Amino acid sequence: MKPLEHLQPQLPAILKDLEAIVTLEAPSYDLAGLDRVARWIAQHFSPFGPLEREETPNGPLLRVSLQGSGRKVLVLCHFDTVHPVGAFKEPWKVEGDRAYGPGIYDMKGNIVQLLWALRTNQALGLGRPQLELLFTPDEEVGSMASRPAIESAALRSDLVLVLEAPMGNGDLKVARKGVGQYRLTAHGKPAHQGVEPEKGINAIVELAHQIPKIVAMQDWDKGTTLGPNVIKGGTTSNVVAALATVDIDVRVWTMAEAERVEREIRALQPVLPGATLSVEGGLNRPPMEPTPASTKLFEMAQRIGAEVGLQLGPGRVGGGSDGNFTAALGIPTLDGLGLFGEAAHQLTENVYIPQIPARIALLCGILDELSRG
Repeated sequence: MKPLEHLQPQLPAILKDLEAIVTLEAPSYDLAGLDRVARWIAQHFSPFGPLEREETPNGPLLRVSLQGSGRKVLVLCHFDTVHPVGAFKEPWKVEGDRAYGPGIYDMKGNIVQLLWALRTNQALGLGRPQLELLFTPDEEVGSMASRPAIESAALRSDLVLVLEAPMGNGDLKVARKGVGQYRLTAHGKPAHQGVEPEKGINAIVELAHQIPKIVAMQDWDKGTTLGPNVIKGGTTSNVVAALATVDIDVRVWTMAEAERVEREIRALQPVLPGATLSVEGGLNRPPMEPTPASTKLFEMAQRIGAEVGLQLGPGRVGGGSDGNFTAALGIPTLDGLGLFGEAAHQLTENVYIPQIPARIALLCGILDELSRG
């Protein structure tokens, strides 16, 4: 029996597992909620191999090692969500052919997908590679506590599979933009705005000179964007503003562009006499750039997808994931292997139920083929 045939009658049981993990609400930094999900993961995945739990400031990180043959494969999942507890009036709802809930698409549903792929391959006697499963608690807030473990595990692996959500049309993800966060601070001098404004140096005015320079660093043809999206400054309206900051979101497809933007931001010079500038931050997720090896990995997944009725293309997306870290180390990485759905980070976040068996079967086939080298 093929995986898809095995999985289709299992759909009610799959949905029960999906409901169980989705209703354990776990926003980033909610240590109690994250602990509940970690315990659920440990209960369901520990039968497959030794499980280690590491406590981090952002919540528990779980690692499961599975014996197998062929390639050494790292599978990345995260279990934190962006939704505060109670944001969904109903944390689980099935309506028509969609199942709704906090983090169901990004990406708790994909943890269930992995669970059922392992169960299915075991039940059908299919192969699996040498697997390291890493479940992290802080992807939605930058993976600061998890990044060392992710990179260390990647360096032990031949390739990486990332169970993030696919593209909106179902395509896999072969490229992601790098993400940077900068803060530019203008330092001026306070003075009484009514009595002696000429003795002050207005930091807000200095930033007004700098922001057009920041926007001019964009390169639309190369997909490089800079968003000066948060600005703060001053104290009261009758005091010349002595301090002002602007937070800048940077997105780039290539490290070459990341390095150019870094140089140009650091090279900014003040315009107002006496004003000074300081820069904090930098690139926090390097770009996930396609390589011949990652392209070959995608082509394998595309072929297996066609066998279960999925037409998969090579998607490119502006948002980052933990796959950015592993790809930057030169480890072939394929992202977007999760369940098909829509509305990530929204109160209508959902997965498309009829395609769940095929998406699990896709992962079954990938694991089986990787077990043969």
